[in-house]
Amino acid sequence: MPKNKNVKAAKKLSSKKMATKKTVSKKAEKKVTHTVPKKSSVTTAKSPKQTQKLSLREKKIHEIKKILLSQRKDLLIGALEALNELPGQTSFPDLGDQATAEIDRNFMLRIKGRERKLLKKIDEAIDRINQNTFGICEKCGQDINVKRLEARPVTTMCIECKILQEEEEKLRER
Repeated sequence: MPKNKNVKAAKKLSSKKMATKKTVSKKAEKKVTHTVPKKSSVTTAKSPKQTQKLSLREKKIHEIKKILLSQRKDLLIGALEALNELPGQTSFPDLGDQATAEIDRNFMLRIKGRERKLLKKIDEAIDRINQNTFGICEKCGQDINVKRLEARPVTTMCIECKILQEEEEKLRER
């Protein structure tokens, strides 16, 4: 390209918000265009520390999602095994043996009921991760601390809101 065209093109680019660079290959006669956003004086760039925290949080959330998926898989496998192993109503000649068998059966059903509730919470947490709302408190809208999310990945409230909720429940019980 002649120098005059390059100078005119450079002046044009300086007035636009997006800078465009054009390169002409003599052999292929193709134009290759690369767009590079210009830095605006109005927007403030994030410091490297803020960017690092965001990416670190995203990494932690990705790890939490893997853990949740693994827990979900384990719970489903356990539920299938329990369903296959669940003893039916049997009658024993000894009333003590029959009572023990019923207590064991009821205990296992109670545990599986809790696991079913946990499975529902895990599914909801995975949905929140997919919708990019995971880690945001339902009450106050603030970010939930990553350490809390690691300790209790199915949580929907920050520690402050959860403490307030538990205190209100205690007051209602009295």
